[in-house]
Amino acid sequence: MKYKHLLFDMDNTLYPASSDMDKGITRRMLECVAEHFKCSIEEAQARRAEGIVHYSTTLEWLRAEGMTDFEGFLRHVHPDNEADELLPQPKLRDFLLSLDYPKSILTNAPHEHSDRVLEKLGVADLFMCVTDIRDANFYGKPYPNAYFAALKKVGATVEDTLFLDDMQKYTDGWAALGGTSVLIGSPNGKPLAPDARPMLEARKANNGLGEGKTIRLASIYELPELLKKLEATN
Repeated sequence: MKYKHLLFDMDNTLYPASSDMDKGITRRMLECVAEHFKCSIEEAQARRAEGIVHYSTTLEWLRAEGMTDFEGFLRHVHPDNEADELLPQPKLRDFLLSLDYPKSILTNAPHEHSDRVLEKLGVADLFMCVTDIRDANFYGKPYPNAYFAALKKVGATVEDTLFLDDMQKYTDGWAALGGTSVLIGSPNGKPLAPDARPMLEARKANNGLGEGKTIRLASIYELPELLKKLEATN
């Protein structure tokens, strides 16, 4: 199939999941969990692991547990200096330039985070737009409204867009809409529980396309060969 648009997740997709930024984000999220429940970091980690399989994000889970200061959570998890934790990716810009497709970003982080990361990576100008957690009314991937918000910005569809993410529950959400997704790297987190609301809504929003598919790649740098194969099959 000839795809017309590439929709990228950002964190742990454009750069490796081994990055110190990922560790920093996780640590600060656990600090928020510990503060909300007035518990230790160890207990916060266990509570989050148990709860997150039912929700799109840690933020959505904490909302369900009574947290109301969404912006305070985002400020703590994504401080002004967070990009200091991110190592340069010297091959990334030339690689993205080699992909002759319109490209955009869909992230469950806030826009200020994506601005910092894309600027640090030196690739902000290569993407048509960024769709962030606020664009999705704080209900991010794998809720269908998050994907549809990103598609609306660029005038694309599920059928003509290839979606790339490092988290299985987010590629599962795209496939539930009937699209083709690419799961980057390993490990990729736990899938959502079968009865989780985000996945139920994604299946309901399928619009008759049928179940999509997910293809696994070790990194985004394997994408050109995959695109050739996908286009050759139609």
